[in-house]
Amino acid sequence: MKFLLEVTMDDARLTEDPAGELGRILRYWGGNLHHYALEPGDGSAVYDSDFQEVGRWRIEATAGA
Repeated sequence: MKFLLEVTMDDARLTEDPAGELGRILRYWGGNLHHYALEPGDGSAVYDSDFQEVGRWRIEATAGA
């Protein structure tokens, strides 16, 4: 399986403080993963600190898995 996280970096918050905002996103969503089975097909939208959708994370099956 693969864990994939995609974040659009041209969002207003991310252009103001990219490292700080990405760190917050990783901490928040990393801490929230226990609510998911983490199986292929699981995923969720990712939001910045203004609650604007800036991306998604998802679990994908890998070839042969």
